[in-house]
Amino acid sequence: MLLTIEKVLILKSVKIFSSVPEAQLVDMATVIDTVEYDAGDVIIRQGELGTSMYIVANGMVRFFDGEKELGVLGSRAVFGELSALDPEPRSVSVAAVENCTLLKLEGETLYELMAGNKEVTRGIVQVLCDYARNNLALASQNHSRR
Repeated sequence: MLLTIEKVLILKSVKIFSSVPEAQLVDMATVIDTVEYDAGDVIIRQGELGTSMYIVANGMVRFFDGEKELGVLGSRAVFGELSALDPEPRSVSVAAVENCTLLKLEGETLYELMAGNKEVTRGIVQVLCDYARNNLALASQNHSRR
């Protein structure tokens, strides 16, 4: 179990929340859950309804679609933020590569934080813009290869 101050330090080190004032991060840390997974545990199953986002406090997680490995993320990585904003079935599965500690933030809590703090909203918008830019770049690369 992580202490509130540890959660605040983790949140501060994540791009989405890096510009949020510390006093508000303390409030946020009190409503974020700490969850533990053993190596090999499935955290998210593809197709399940997603309503929360996760921050890797310690350890590594892998993303996969059936037998296809899609990537690995380590400490301070964020995943599931789109499902926290707009609950939809999860597009991929996520499992712990090694024992890991995650911070779990429910979508409703995220919306409450966004309503009361423009910096949280700005951080979310920046992440969404990054996704859009990356997807446009990928589409452009794929189109130019044809």
